[in-house]
Amino acid sequence: MGKVIAKKVVTRKPGYLYYVDGKGNVCEAKMARGGKKKKKKAVKKKKVVKRKVVKKKKPVKKKKAVKKKPVKKKKPVKKKKPAKKKKRR
Repeated sequence: MGKVIAKKVVTRKPGYLYYVDGKGNVCEAKMARGGKKKKKKAVKKKKVVKRKVVKKKKPVKKKKAVKKKPVKKKKPVKKKKPAKKKKRR
């Protein structure tokens, strides 16, 4: 903790917070209290903007489906049988 250099330099007021800022000046700020509520600000009404009537679009005709050519089936590949072993006599 730091040392106290001088006492009674600043006359303190209740409800204020005193601190030393970055330049070395002694500053005071009013302490925030939770019990007091601030008044509500007047709410501005939004202007009602009239929109232009938009005509409905006609339904779009669907395109005809293009017939696909049938896919040729590939012939199954026959498995080669292993060569028979020759008998030795």
